[in-house]
Amino acid sequence: MDIAAGRGALGLGLVVVGVVVVAVLIGAFALGVRVKRREPPRPTPEEQPRLPEDGPVREVRENREPDEVPRSDHRLTPHQLSGHGHGHGDAGTRTDSSTDRPRWEEGSSGSFGSGGAGGR
Repeated sequence: MDIAAGRGALGLGLVVVGVVVVAVLIGAFALGVRVKRREPPRPTPEEQPRLPEDGPVREVRENREPDEVPRSDHRLTPHQLSGHGHGHGDAGTRTDSSTDRPRWEEGSSGSFGSGGAGGR
């Protein structure tokens, strides 16, 4: 008789836990709906930004190549490189003399070690 009473209490406990979980889910859904209603509406297609008639503003199409790293007898750290005309240790660039755009090799995926014919 005690075993049956224990199973009944376990079953009742599982039902209570299930009801609590369902209540929490319903509450979370209701909260999400309220938050969504307070958001501004999505812009209509007419409100979307458009390109100017004469094309993109301040767009420059050019190839860049890196500046040479200064030669030194000791290893240079990034903050030492920033003293060479650049801001935060980043390497500078200059306009490339070539106007040809770089292209992927035929048969190459463009990443290291994947997809190409082996041994090239």
